[in-house]
Formats: sequence, structure tokens, C-alpha cells
Amino acid sequence: MSPSGCEQNEMITVDGYSIPVHRVHTLVIGSGAAALKAADRLHQFGIHDIAVMTESLTGGTSYNTGSDKQTYFRLSTGTKTQDSPYVMAEDLFKGGAMHGDIALVEAVGSTEAFQHLASIGVAFPKNRYGGYAGYKTDHDSRERGSSIGPYTSRRMVEVLLEEVRRRNITIFDRFEAVSLIQQDGRVCGAVAVDVRKLNEPGYGLTLFMADNVVLGTGGPGGIYRDSVYPAGHSGSIGLALEIGAEAYNLQESQFGLSSVKFRWNVSGSYQQVIPSYISTDADGGDERQFLQPFFPDTRTLCRAIFLKGYQWPFDAEKITSWGSSLIDILVYRERVILGRKVFLDYRKNPEPVQDSEPFSVEALPEEARTYLSRSQAEGILPFQRLLQMNPQAVELYRTYGIDLETEPLEIAVSAQHNNGGLAVDMWWESTNIRRLFPVGEIAGTHGVNRPGGSALNSGQVGATRAAEKIAGAYREYEQDWDGFASSAVQAAGRILRVIEHSLRTKHEQAEDIPGTNSLDEYRKEYRNRMSARASVLRSAARTGDGAEEAGKQTADFGRISIHTSYLIPKLLQTRHLVLTHYAYLSAISAYLSSEGGSRGSCLVLDHEGESIHPSLEPEWKYKPENRNLKNYILVTCLDGGQFQHSFMKCRSMPEEDFWFETVWRENREKSYFE
Repeated sequence: MSPSGCEQNEMITVDGYSIPVHRVHTLVIGSGAAALKAADRLHQFGIHDIAVMTESLTGGTSYNTGSDKQTYFRLSTGTKTQDSPYVMAEDLFKGGAMHGDIALVEAVGSTEAFQHLASIGVAFPKNRYGGYAGYKTDHDSRERGSSIGPYTSRRMVEVLLEEVRRRNITIFDRFEAVSLIQQDGRVCGAVAVDVRKLNEPGYGLTLFMADNVVLGTGGPGGIYRDSVYPAGHSGSIGLALEIGAEAYNLQESQFGLSSVKFRWNVSGSYQQVIPSYISTDADGGDERQFLQPFFPDTRTLCRAIFLKGYQWPFDAEKITSWGSSLIDILVYRERVILGRKVFLDYRKNPEPVQDSEPFSVEALPEEARTYLSRSQAEGILPFQRLLQMNPQAVELYRTYGIDLETEPLEIAVSAQHNNGGLAVDMWWESTNIRRLFPVGEIAGTHGVNRPGGSALNSGQVGATRAAEKIAGAYREYEQDWDGFASSAVQAAGRILRVIEHSLRTKHEQAEDIPGTNSLDEYRKEYRNRMSARASVLRSAARTGDGAEEAGKQTADFGRISIHTSYLIPKLLQTRHLVLTHYAYLSAISAYLSSEGGSRGSCLVLDHEGESIHPSLEPEWKYKPENRNLKNYILVTCLDGGQFQHSFMKCRSMPEEDFWFETVWRENREKSYFE
């Protein structure tokens, strides 16, 4: 889509190139559900001078990811289950390393955010009385989950994009943000590359001058080798880290089982129908079901597989006593340590554990048997049960050329979500860079253990809060042209020098020039490092070494050469991704150096620790969680080329008695923005 409604206002000369400038009150970077929500709400609240700038309108995680029935977590309002914002906030807060006021805001705002989506076309299921049905998800004390199937977040993007277009909000499609511009501790715009003009003078560089910037570009999917993030999604948290924005809890990521050929979470129904887990050698031979030796009987094995459905992310608290997360460990061991391929097989039931009863639906543990019975999914084979329970889950894979009825599904333990991210206050404004509003996964609002589906709620609530703050406190134009121009010249100049330095081999192949690195090999290095040293399994020694290596690779960025201008977006993306992986490894190392143990979705190996399972090799010992750190958030910030870290105590849950007359006055005066 060509930009419309936001005219080019000025030109700035940078290193001899004329760079166009677009002026706008608020720039929204990203096109996922949170970014589009912010744009829609801003317009609704009276801010009409808005532009959405995105690399690809349908390229983000919200549009391209999901699960068997992707969950939206919200306050339960349509069932017999008693709920309240404070009860929901407690569930969010008790996950650890989360501010209480943020938890309460997400809980209080969930009903409005959910109803807004329903009102514009997300058809969440309602019963005959108009109540929204719910189900229990992980870390959920009530039945707060809702879903429209595998593509809940895709539908959210579709309806929000319809609203953005209906409001005639300007969209700059195929523009890649490559740098944020700041002046005197506040953001004042961004440098982008118009990918349609890479061969023109100035390489498509474009400047955006903005009083406010909403950053909704998702998690750091591009820093991992083993990832369930969409292949085209990379994330851009490095743009904010580079200008000194604080981050929270970068050490807290989520990992879980996903398919390999087509990137998708194998949670929910994919596990609840109890498929068999098989592995083969690299050539597809020596097939075997490999879980059985680690479970005492068939019922216990089947219970663990069933629970893997709604306990899908790896959880360090669910590995012992044959918990569901022992499966993740065994899959990782089989695939990474033993070098075998691992599959879910819906063509056959799990084989019986030695000296134990054979599989049958009637002999399943009560929880699993009741669930399958109430879902009318009691077929003989896993595929039949899946087809009965969730035909959409079957059709999803068929769409991508995978027939679960006739072939096994290759899986791996993959990076799935970042619970940490940029530090924000309870209006989703950066804690130390004014006028910067990170929304969605890029905002570090989650605790260690978040309820399933709470990320979608957090993104919608956070985007609404950001829009409210901008409309209520930052409505006036305050940006100074001369100040912006000075900062923009510096920012754009840095990007131009990176481009032209790397293009020094424009007419030669990079591998023919001594001392240069291939762009693909450079990216492969940090992705391998993250998946090997900062994935579901970690250790203080390996992560510390990894952080040191990451710092060296980041400093070595200037050795990359490219031979065509069409690689400029990939080059500049790599520039902030390598910094991002350095930040994450540095934060993980800082956490482990502070005696942080296994928690959330990460297991810390320690040869003096506790045994995971008596049948595993001696090196499979782990360090338990240091619960003294549960009430603290790890703060990370770039300072002088090095990442600095400190712990801050979590703010407690608010307990004010909100007197109506006082609240009314605060609303009239907008004093709560202070």
C-alpha cells in the first residue's frame, strides 16, 4: 500500500544525500494486534495525525502464529465461575517478577479490551444466553480462556486492520525501521528504509518526525535457531536497547514443543488426544517410542502427555514426579544430545510401559478420560480423537501439506515467547525514554509464569493505555524542528555509514575479500549461540562464556560485507539483532551469577544440584529456583557499550479504596497521568 494522507514535509541532507522527512503526531511501528489496536484507539480518542509504519502488513507474529485453539485470557464473565479483577490480578502477579500495578491494570482492562474485539468482529463463542464460554489454561485459577480456533490472533489483526483502514489512518507498508531518534531523553522519530527504493540514491532511507512513537514489533524471534516464531519475524527490541531504553526480565523466555516443517505450537488438543512420541535416526530408521522407559506405568505416561496440552510451555516446576515438562526434557535429549529426529505420531497410541497395562481410553486417568468424554473424542486412535475434538487442528496442517492421518509430525523444543522486554510504567510508556510506548510482546510486562493467553490480553490493554496517555497528556505538538533535524542527521548518518562500509565490496563477492564475513554466516553464529546457551537448558558457565562471545561478535559487526543493495534491510536488521542477543545473554548471565536457579521456562543445569530423573545420565542435575529473587525484576540497560544490570523490588498489588467522587475528579482533571 502506498502512503496516503501523510505528506512528505521536508528534506534533510545527510552525507550528501537528500532524505525525505514525514511529520506526524504519533508514529506506530509494527502491524501486529497491539500496534493496530494502538492506532485504532488513538484515532478513537481524537488523535488523527497518525501513521502506521511496517515492514509487512501481514508479516508479524500476531498474523502468522497460533496453536490448536489459540487462547485469549480475560476476566471470566459468562460462567458460574466467580471472578474479579483483583483475583485475576493475583494470578498474574503471583507468577513472580511482575509489578502489582501492571497486573491490576491488565486485569481491570481485560473486559473492555475483549469486548472491543468482539464488537468489531472477533467471534468469541457465546452460549445461548449471550455469555462468553471459557476454559482453564495454564497458571489460571478460573476458566478465563477463550478462543476462536487456531487463528485467534490472526483474526484480531484482520478486524483491527479493517478499523485502521476505515478510519483512513496512513499506512507506510514495506518500510523497515532501522533506528530510533532521540533528543534530550525523549524519542522524537525514527529512521526507516523504504525497501522499494534500495537502488536509488540514499538507499531508500526515510525519516519520520513524531511527538510520540508506539513500538509494537513483537518478540526477538530472529535471534534463535530453534524457534516457533514465524520465519519472517525477527523483532526489533534492539532499536530501543541501542538508545539506552531500560528492559525488564530479559532472562525470562518461554520455550515449548513445536512442529519443525511448519512452525506451530503443538499444544492443547494436539496433546490432549494422547499421541505417541517416536524418534528415528537421521535417515528415518530405527524408529522407537522413547518416553516409556522414564515412566512407571502407562497411566502416568498418558497423564503427562494429556497435561502437556494446557501445561504446554516448559515449566521447571513440572519435571519431577513424572510431570508434563519431563517430556520436553526427553524430547530435547533425544533430538539435541542424541542427534535423533523426534515426532508426534497420531497413527498409533502410546505403547505400554514395560510390565504395565496397554493403552485404552477407558483406563486413562480420570481427568483425561472425563475431558475426552465431554469433548466427544473417544476414538480408537489419536487421529480419530483429534478429528472429533478439533477438526480445525487437523485441517491446519493439511493446509501446509502435512497429513496427520498418514504421516508423523516432526517436533522440537523451540523459543516461543519473551516474558521480558522493554521496561514500561502502568501507561506503557518507557521508564526512561519519554514518549516511547512499547506495546505487545516487546513490552516487558509479564512475570516468570504467565497464564496461557495473557500475552494477547496484555497487548490489547497496553495499547489502549498507551493511546489514553498520548491522547490525555501528550495531545499538543511539542516537537522542535531544529532539534529533531540535528538528531536525525546524526542517526541517519550512522546508518548511511554502516551501509556504505558494508557495500565496499559491491562489485565483488564478500568471500573473496580477506577479513570479511558472510551475512548469513554471521546470523547463523548468534542464532546457534542463543539456541545452545540461552534456550530451555542453561548453565552459569556456558551462558557466561556465551555472553562474552556475544559481546565480541557485536563489536565485530563491521566485518560484514554485502555485494548488493537488496541486502541492506537484512544487514540493518542483523545490526540490531546481534545487539539484542548480546543483551539477552548478558541478562541471563547476570541472573545466574546472582544465584538464580531454575524457574519459569528454563532449567539451570548444575552438577551439584538435584537429579531430574534416576534413569537419566548423571549430568542431568538442576539447580532449584532461588525464591528470594521471585519478588525482584532484573533491569538491563546499555551504558558505554556494555549492558549493566540491577535488581529492583516488585511494586506490590494496589489496595486503594477508590471513592467514586475522587475518581470522578481525577478523570476530569486527568491528574492520574502525573
